[in-house]
Amino acid sequence: MDVDASAVIAGAGPVARPGERPTVRLRDDAASEEAPRYAPEWLQLREPADAAARAMDLLDPLRIRLANLPGRSGGLAVHDLGCGTGSMGRWLAPRLDGAQHWILHDRDPYLLHFAAVASPRAAADGSRVTVETRRGDVARLTPDALVGASLVTASALLDVLTREEIETLAAACAGAGCPALLTLSVAGRVELTDPDPLDEEIAAAFNDHQRRGGLLGPDAVTAACEAFADHGATVKVHPSPWRLGPDEAALTEQWLRGWVGAAVEQRPDLAPRAEKYLAARLAACAAGKLRVTVHHSDLLALARPTGGA
Repeated sequence: MDVDASAVIAGAGPVARPGERPTVRLRDDAASEEAPRYAPEWLQLREPADAAARAMDLLDPLRIRLANLPGRSGGLAVHDLGCGTGSMGRWLAPRLDGAQHWILHDRDPYLLHFAAVASPRAAADGSRVTVETRRGDVARLTPDALVGASLVTASALLDVLTREEIETLAAACAGAGCPALLTLSVAGRVELTDPDPLDEEIAAAFNDHQRRGGLLGPDAVTAACEAFADHGATVKVHPSPWRLGPDEAALTEQWLRGWVGAAVEQRPDLAPRAEKYLAARLAACAAGKLRVTVHHSDLLALARPTGGA
């Protein structure tokens, strides 16, 4: 099966050139490469599903930790890694009290522009929210880079990192003594209405595609739990599934094309059967008969504060 790149929004499927990496990296090994781009259309399409899926149960322990951070009187400094169009800030900033300054990190200046323009302006209690942007690969992410950080956030990031990169992230957060809220990492499990024998094969091939080049894919949350725990953090994990029905048909269509396309890219022998499978699933989606649960996990790592608790 040929995946028509024009039918798959960049970011929803394997439409990047061979060897391209995701938007954010934690090592400085490709500064001269053209920055890959997630299409803002894809990020905007998934934003409502992301917002509905994120684990609200992790907010109370996060709020308690932030309320007790040293230096909190000066407001919160929040680093959003791989911010894309800024959906994490739009979701989280209005749910936290107090003045906040968000530092948005991304490789793509186009996405940074979207994020800055659409950033929230007020916290839950009406306090001011300000924003700045930093373009780069988040290379050399050390405690020095996070000096003064109150919180590190990211969305859909862990699964596109290597074990080394996650270790770097955990070490930096531990060194800075700041918590990390890392949401919507793929869990490797998908459920579709009217189960098909090919569901499991597509899912397994997709998961292998996510692990290409040393990336962790669905193994990322486990690796992150271990890395943060090794640095003395208390780690909490909560499910955050997408639950897609007729109201999310446009997102479901793009997700399906990307999911099946990645599986076929990983296992070309699936192509003949996958073509018929995708056509049937897309028809069910268009008819409003398809429901999909795409499992993700949210992770909250509470590092030991520095400078006294």
